[in-house]
Amino acid sequence: MEITKQEVEKVANLARLALTDSEKTAFAKQLSQILTHVETLKQYDTTGVEPTATVPGQANVFRADDVRPSLSIESAVANAPESVDGFFVVPKIIEDRQPL
Repeated sequence: MEITKQEVEKVANLARLALTDSEKTAFAKQLSQILTHVETLKQYDTTGVEPTATVPGQANVFRADDVRPSLSIESAVANAPESVDGFFVVPKIIEDRQPL
């Protein structure tokens, strides 16, 4: 299935995205390739195949959540340029904003 540049423009407009002409061309090509691949997958008979969210037989590989000793507060902030009461001091980057 072929996606046109105009269809990409329409979707970009609905999503409030500003795209350059080269981005529109690239996205049209990429989306066309995806839809072509989906069409290829539709030819396979999946009757009787149960839907899955993960690979069957997959096991949880996470370690146990055990309480263990950690860094002391003093060690954690030892190399910080500035700390106060065990907290890192960082410059403020968000200014107070006026309500809309």
